[in-house]
Amino acid sequence: MKLGVFSVLFQDKPLEEALDIIAKNGLDAVEIGTGGYPGNAHCNPAELLADASKLDAFKQAVESRGLEISALSCHGNPLHPTKETADKFHQDFHDTVLLAERLGVKNVITFSGCPGESEHSKYPVWVTAAWPEDHPEVLKWQWEEKVIPYWKEQNEFLKAHNVQVAIEAHPGFVVYNTETALRLREECGAQIGVNLDPSHLFWQQMDPVVAIKALAKEDALFYFHAKDTGIDAQNTAANGVLDTKNYGQELERSWIFRTIGFGQGEEKWREIVSALQLVGYDGYLSIEHEDSLMSVQEGFEKAAATLQRMITKEKVGEIWWA
Repeated sequence: MKLGVFSVLFQDKPLEEALDIIAKNGLDAVEIGTGGYPGNAHCNPAELLADASKLDAFKQAVESRGLEISALSCHGNPLHPTKETADKFHQDFHDTVLLAERLGVKNVITFSGCPGESEHSKYPVWVTAAWPEDHPEVLKWQWEEKVIPYWKEQNEFLKAHNVQVAIEAHPGFVVYNTETALRLREECGAQIGVNLDPSHLFWQQMDPVVAIKALAKEDALFYFHAKDTGIDAQNTAANGVLDTKNYGQELERSWIFRTIGFGQGEEKWREIVSALQLVGYDGYLSIEHEDSLMSVQEGFEKAAATLQRMITKEKVGEIWWA
């Protein structure tokens, strides 16, 4: 496995300065935002696709520092019920796939998206309950009329350009756990897999180790985001895990995102890294920082140092006991 970071952490800095920080900390790779919610501060796909000299300069900026591009990320909602919004997210995805092909990058990261409840919706509708009867009817319509047709078409597009999409399972979208991720892959095609981000699993009371094994069994584990979540036991006991309060209200929330080891602890992260090794995952661990209790630089450096202690750089052979 190789250690990288999602460069959106340093989106307030020029690309070259961000890459210098990443290289200085001994990382192997960088994941770069190309649109959608992460934005494209460091990489404008349409611009690079239209200008070979700019594309070469972009590649050189990364490679000259001994880094690799682990993935291109355009997290968005291409199934948004407002057509203009959906079209923008889809265009970001389309251009990102074409750029990934040109760069020889295997993975594009995004969300599954979430439609509304009908053709007349204005906002996405995330179904979280089996009753009243309205809910399963909405969910059936979403998958059959929007989700499956869109992602079947994208699967063929990805196949044509030798790129795969790693869907980040995230509450608020139709793919939010292991079951829904595997359903999307089964219904729509093998170019579709998962970017496993434990931070979105922890607060749903899922075990990332179990998810890793289940996804790997179906060859669906494409990528990995390294981000932690801290659970406030008292607030959770009072209010449950479905928390819509602002992330800045740390004292009142049931959970908040944390730097690696500050949420679930290093022992759990050792279990996660070991599980990745056990299933033969040889891709990237990409650090993502959304810890409101630490600066970007502090959170990044602590996460990098913690994971560097855990990663086995060389593949270990079988051991036979006498």
